[in-house]
Amino acid sequence: MSELVDTFGRAHHDLRVSLTDRCSLRCTYCMPADFADWIPGPELLTTDELMLVLEVATGLGIDGVRLTGGEPLLRPDIVEIVRMINDLPSPPKISVTTNALKLAQLAGPLRDAGLERVNVSLDTLDRDRFKAMTFRDRFNDVLAGIAAAQAAGLAPVKVNSVLMRGVNDDEAPALLQRALDQGWRLRFIEQMPLDAGGQWLRSTMVSADEIFEQLSALYTLTPVPSRGSAPAEEFYVDGGPATVGIIASVTRPFCAACDRLRLTADGQLRNCLFARDELDLRIALRDESLSPDQVRAEVERRLRLVVKDKLPGHGINDLNFIAPTRPMSAIGG
Repeated sequence: MSELVDTFGRAHHDLRVSLTDRCSLRCTYCMPADFADWIPGPELLTTDELMLVLEVATGLGIDGVRLTGGEPLLRPDIVEIVRMINDLPSPPKISVTTNALKLAQLAGPLRDAGLERVNVSLDTLDRDRFKAMTFRDRFNDVLAGIAAAQAAGLAPVKVNSVLMRGVNDDEAPALLQRALDQGWRLRFIEQMPLDAGGQWLRSTMVSADEIFEQLSALYTLTPVPSRGSAPAEEFYVDGGPATVGIIASVTRPFCAACDRLRLTADGQLRNCLFARDELDLRIALRDESLSPDQVRAEVERRLRLVVKDKLPGHGINDLNFIAPTRPMSAIGG
């Protein structure tokens, strides 16, 4: 039972933890090709600081931890971090969101350390298009990483795709067919106003309805009855058992069932992906005037406080909505 319940009755069980804001790709919907506004190294949480936060959080009912970035597999001690999380007194289920470039080498060690599954970002099946979208010629490495994850038993491998108008918006059916053929669990995500370049426009965003229409032209999609707190609306494909998901954060918000908190790589606690306010955990973790027990108590107090202050929704469709100042790479996916 989670002790982290907000004023709207939402119990929080899921913590997204960013391990770094750096990434080995430059996806156009995330950051410019020449992006270099990285968080300074001394501001990043150390592994010991991270583990203290996770021990407190799991003691309060957090039972799922998603390691994100940036690209979390760039963290040199990623395998040890997974092992240490798995050794906590109340170990959560552990997953990773990754671009898969290092997954071919790390899938086995991560599985042995206690990782349960991976989410892989893949927006196109065309190598040249992949290079144009990411500014890196690494398409084959992504496929190798997905295959390695499957071979290691990190199942199901979830593949996340963002469609961009005039770029890859014609690929929804092909991506789904590849997912069906390869045993991936595919989810399409509406592009959100979280890019470092500030280029997002609602008028050019490919909506959930458009994605559904594209897929429905070739497949019979039937809603999966129970969604719970999952961000994706799932559909059986041609009667199942295979499914496809659509995450409509912009056009069909699912805030009423949100059970997620986020911890940035520099120790800022966020109660919403689109929040403009953060609560600083790093300052408490590094306060030398506090005893270890007092630090733990202060981390717990701040976790409870950020949950208490959570709004009913992200307000992205309000006329006065202002996007957060941090891009997705700095918040953590």
